[in-house]
Amino acid sequence: MDDWKCVYSTDQEYKATMVKDLLAEENIEAVVVNKKVSAYLFGEIELHVQPEDENMATELIKGFRIE
Repeated sequence: MDDWKCVYSTDQEYKATMVKDLLAEENIEAVVVNKKVSAYLFGEIELHVQPEDENMATELIKGFRIE
């Protein structure tokens, strides 16, 4: 997993889930990397994709509005 690329980062779990679902609809596998410190609930949740999916994932995320 060392070569996977981070394409999205948020502090809200529901946003990461929405983006992961968006990518899955386009057959892009995404892995959630939770970097939150559970005791204090701060930090980021990242979505990582394979290097060959990075450009497509980035473009999809740009066009997706998250409230």
